[in-house]
Amino acid sequence: MKYQVIRTETADSQIRKIILFIAEKFGAGVALERLDELESNILALGDNPWLGTDPKYPVLKRQKYKVLILEKDLVFYKVDDVNRQVIIHAVIDQRQDYLNIIRGL
Repeated sequence: MKYQVIRTETADSQIRKIILFIAEKFGAGVALERLDELESNILALGDNPWLGTDPKYPVLKRQKYKVLILEKDLVFYKVDDVNRQVIIHAVIDQRQDYLNIIRGL
């Protein structure tokens, strides 16, 4: 049975920032392609919520985060097996200091 994929407001905001940055640098066409790719990878978690891996930082592991590693982005999420949900908490460029960003959620 499929899991429902839910994005937090924080994750939606971070996706918007990534796409707007790409649009500024490379144009709307490239940004839309990147958005489609990002969306399809996130929605794939509904079929396979354990697709991601454990984060390298123990503090994030203890908080039960999983991380889906994409080309330049990291998607941090938690799986709720009881309610059959995947909750997307953050989508961050992996070149950023993501530990501090996640801690601030």
